[in-house]
Amino acid sequence: MHKAADALLTDLYQLTMLAGYFAQRMHAPAVFELYVRALPPGRNFLVAAGLEQALAYLEALRFTADEIQWLRATGRFGADFLDWLARLRFSGDVDAMPEGTMFFPDEPILRVVAPMPQAQLVESRLINIVHFQTLIASKAVRCRLAAPAQLLVDFGMRRAHGAEAALYAARATYLAGFDGTATVLAGMRYGMPVFGTMAHSFIQAHDDESLAFEHFAGAQPDNVVFLIDTYDTEAGARRVVELAPRLAARGIRIKGVRLDSGDLAAHARQVRTILDAGGCREVTIFASSGLDEAGIAHLLGAGAPIDGFGVGTAVDTSADRPYLDCVYKLQEYAGVARRKRSEGKATWPGRKQIFRRHDRDGVMCGDVLTVVGAPVAGATPLLQPAMRAGRRLDVPEPLARIRTRVADGLRQLPAALRTLEPAPVYAVQVSAALRALADEVDRRNPTPV
Repeated sequence: MHKAADALLTDLYQLTMLAGYFAQRMHAPAVFELYVRALPPGRNFLVAAGLEQALAYLEALRFTADEIQWLRATGRFGADFLDWLARLRFSGDVDAMPEGTMFFPDEPILRVVAPMPQAQLVESRLINIVHFQTLIASKAVRCRLAAPAQLLVDFGMRRAHGAEAALYAARATYLAGFDGTATVLAGMRYGMPVFGTMAHSFIQAHDDESLAFEHFAGAQPDNVVFLIDTYDTEAGARRVVELAPRLAARGIRIKGVRLDSGDLAAHARQVRTILDAGGCREVTIFASSGLDEAGIAHLLGAGAPIDGFGVGTAVDTSADRPYLDCVYKLQEYAGVARRKRSEGKATWPGRKQIFRRHDRDGVMCGDVLTVVGAPVAGATPLLQPAMRAGRRLDVPEPLARIRTRVADGLRQLPAALRTLEPAPVYAVQVSAALRALADEVDRRNPTPV
């Protein structure tokens, strides 16, 4: 039995439209597709994420007695409609890109086929779920591009926009290539590695920095990473060197030191010299403090001897590009293709599929957006069946498999797209069959309504 979704976590206009559909008995199948209209500046591609939570939401969707009672008390809706709403369950089909798939504008990430009221109702929450994780994964993967071999840890929970955002961000960063998170609940819920060191308060609470280090090592003998910049970074490094033999005599190995302030590159060089001269060559250097992909790239490009990075606010809020133009649009109703023709927001009608071509070396060389049932020779379809009749077709996909898909996808991207710099637009061709369908729909509806 699935825990009921918060069915009222939606926009009011979904319910007012449902009341209209109910009154007119408009229950024929509808097709909606979720996609991103355009790449934001600074992004060469996007990474699909959030499908697992979207499917869980659809399976659990139902209105509780308290929700129905609250709606009744608003006086906005009739009794017959509310009685019907109380029995509503999602019974539709979903086709989607597997999580971790690289994608581009106008390419459907997810398609819903369901009776019109069901397909309409889920719009707001599906965008809410898929948009956010896709946004964060698409930011996080840039950090992995900047640091292909270094440890990356999500540090952003405290600045994420709420509890669900913190958990979803931890999941999205991990599937995009981060090594783990500092968010403990994400470790339990998603089976992710959890990382943690210490805060400056632990050092400040002691009268002596060396004693603070020693007490922490005694409490966490298998996870000894010291934060060394509370007072003087280089002096902290020297205290680590002095302490190392005493801890080694107790069987405790120092894994690393963390830098969290100042000129990280300069401090890392000096700390590395101090550690190496003191016989602590195996001690790693981990850096944090307002980092993003550009900061990481700058540090590594400058030759800073940093082995890992904690990345928080900039990724968990996608600070440079905090939203995508993500939409969920009607493409077919009652077996008839539909098309929005609003200025600057026109849609391609009908049920669509994306086919991806690769060259002989396995590098992506162009996508084709076409109607379902019009295969493209030598290309791979991206949308796959995920749900039928309201039930998932498979168990949740392991995050390890999604991480592998992302890593494979990065290798398959054209070289220009794998950089942090703006790249030439990736080719997404609209097929002749899809253009013909759009022309047919336009002829059927020659003037705007």
